[in-house]
Amino acid sequence: MPTVTVVNAGNAPPLAPPRGAVSIHPTLGPRTGFGPLQQAVLSCVPGRSLALDVGAAEETLFVLSGRGTVHVGGEAHALEAEIGVYLAPEQQFELENPGPGELRVIAVRVPDPEPGPEGSDGTPRASVCRLGDQAAEAATGQREFRILADPQTGLRSATHFVGYIPATRAPDHFHLYDEVIYVLDGEGVLHADAVHAPVTPGSCIQLPARAVHCLENTGSEPMRVVAVFRPAGSPAAAYYPDGTPAEVPGQRTEAS
Repeated sequence: MPTVTVVNAGNAPPLAPPRGAVSIHPTLGPRTGFGPLQQAVLSCVPGRSLALDVGAAEETLFVLSGRGTVHVGGEAHALEAEIGVYLAPEQQFELENPGPGELRVIAVRVPDPEPGPEGSDGTPRASVCRLGDQAAEAATGQREFRILADPQTGLRSATHFVGYIPATRAPDHFHLYDEVIYVLDGEGVLHADAVHAPVTPGSCIQLPARAVHCLENTGSEPMRVVAVFRPAGSPAAAYYPDGTPAEVPGQRTEAS
């Protein structure tokens, strides 16, 4: 059974050989005994990658730093920090970095995706969005989130979002979804059963469904995380350890 796990992305060794200008650093997934989602950091030095194949899965990208271009489906999309990308099954993509710095991307692969509609011409579609253009929504414990991709925008099987955690500790709770998280900013502690793990930018967190936990922000500024969970739904759907739904104004949830 998968367990709550925290790893440091900076310690994740790359797959060999690199794919042209891109090296792939797996963080969560098979190496941590987690089947529902696979997380990796893509590091692109100046140049262009070889084709990266999504295969039968779905994939999300989120630019951590740097600038460049993603080439997919015969189209080129400009990349910069805080841009999210959705890639459909069977697509191939290439990352291009004009330099001089590194382009760093957090990628999450969703194996065995749900069937879904394709583009009007029968071709799977990629989508690109800017975090700052997405509306903020309320979650539990005075937290907020912004959706990058979900079934409404093409991601069939999961929800891709950025969460904002104030400088406090929310009550312990659980979700009905499996989740992988990457800490963008801030510092704190992940509490889950016997785990009390410090987290800082670059920490990668694996949360199996129904794992009771709390991500505490111990700093003075909001913590930001980028995460993907499946099955798709609202990041605000949370439950206290006794199964009582955590109330969020304007939303209703039901435990199952």
